[in-house]
Amino acid sequence: MSWYRNAVWFVKGLREYTRGGYESASKHFNPADVEVDVAGRSFLVTGANSGIGKATAKEIARRGGTVHLVCRNKERAEVAKEELVTETGNQNIFLHIVDISNPKDIWKFAEKFRNEHKLNVLINNAGCMVNNRELTKDGLEKNFATNTLGTYIMTTALLPLLEKAADARVITVSSGGMLVQKLNISDLQSGNGPFDGTMVYAQNKRQQVVLTEQWAKAHRNIHFSVMHPGWADTPAVRSSMPSFYGRMKNSLRTEAQGADTVLWLAVSAEATKLPSGLFFQDRQPVPTHLPLASTHSPPEDEEKLMEVLEEFSQKFKSVSPG
Repeated sequence: MSWYRNAVWFVKGLREYTRGGYESASKHFNPADVEVDVAGRSFLVTGANSGIGKATAKEIARRGGTVHLVCRNKERAEVAKEELVTETGNQNIFLHIVDISNPKDIWKFAEKFRNEHKLNVLINNAGCMVNNRELTKDGLEKNFATNTLGTYIMTTALLPLLEKAADARVITVSSGGMLVQKLNISDLQSGNGPFDGTMVYAQNKRQQVVLTEQWAKAHRNIHFSVMHPGWADTPAVRSSMPSFYGRMKNSLRTEAQGADTVLWLAVSAEATKLPSGLFFQDRQPVPTHLPLASTHSPPEDEEKLMEVLEEFSQKFKSVSPG
């Protein structure tokens, strides 16, 4: 049935995920939802030097929020920070250089951050789609290390800070591609069989949905959400999916359109009126499974994912400095 899921997802995407889908959905948006002053609130955005992360950071900064940019490449990040300060006039923009594929780096960063800052909203945006199986220096498959384990460690390491905050939120940028994947806990690092980077990425994004649902159950005073930005024209799409970009470039959303629901989830009062743990697209909760698709997982598989990620997490924490 994988061909069916892929076909349904692509047809759905042509209708809803493109710029036209955004323009249609946005007719029903209430602009006042995001016309808010967030001065005094602290936001952390991973993968913030380009694409949806940068667009989100810019809109938060425009609204007066304190923004922490977490980026991997120092040179590009410094350029992005200066652009954001110049464009928004907000001086409360801070830069942290962290490789989200390196779990020891994340632990080290989070331990320091917890001691020096407050945090109201965490936005897990950093991600990668590596099309050939590549291992990090820790021996982790790179997509899994960045998209799944990196998201897990960043979130769990900062939960103690979020637990102390007023109106705490965690937003994870996922993808509609996860709709074609059933959670597979038997091969988290994609070492068995042929390697398809697009499907590995989609599996990681399914894992992020499961993480969000599990966190929402365990941490009732934090509002968790996960979202699909639609198909947006970002540097990551251009570099990781060149053939898709070539076919779809005239129909892709702008970065700001892709970031709209992230911003809405991060700043609006309306978002937290909805239950924690939902999957969003264009400011609306949407199903996490396609009709007739056998992508549902038993609860024990979802619990096992959390257990395995916690084991990985603690392994790297134990060897991190400090």
